[in-house]
Amino acid sequence: MMSKKILMITGDFTEDYETMVPFQTLLAVGHQVDAVCPDKKAGDSVATAIHDFEGDQTYSEKPGHRFALNASFDEIDPAAYDALVIPGGRAPEYLRLNSDVIKMVRHFFDTNKPVAAICHGAQLLAAADVLKGRRCSAYPACSPEVRLAGGEFAEIEVDQATTDGNLVTAPAWPAHPAWLSQFMALLNS
Repeated sequence: MMSKKILMITGDFTEDYETMVPFQTLLAVGHQVDAVCPDKKAGDSVATAIHDFEGDQTYSEKPGHRFALNASFDEIDPAAYDALVIPGGRAPEYLRLNSDVIKMVRHFFDTNKPVAAICHGAQLLAAADVLKGRRCSAYPACSPEVRLAGGEFAEIEVDQATTDGNLVTAPAWPAHPAWLSQFMALLNS
């Protein structure tokens, strides 16, 4: 396996597992992962939230860990990266309002580099206008945004993932084994 340089765009109240698990897993298998957040620099942290599925009509939310960023957003050149990871949680809701984030996301689609988005990460994909004609999974509450952006919402089990070209998506953190496996297959192709 050849080591890849991966950009992770995250923010405050990102989902804890959807940030920590891919970050640590990709590092563990030898990739470089730079985690960034607008208006923050290396050494700063973002708050995370743990979303759990406890039988209610939607997920519950509990405080998570502080996640330390290891790169500075203002110093990022997306052209220097081989792939992109977009965690879910509430961060995509406000990250999609940042024009620099949108430009970064679009770069990975314009250059056909691998992109892994999970859960509410689809909100960022929809805002970047990169879902037309693509099959995309997400947390079910994001299905209207996927469809309104011209995508086909993939209604799959919460522990499954789907790949469409350079895009790997999943509904939520229970899909980590399938989601990360499919993303790593793209990284190695």
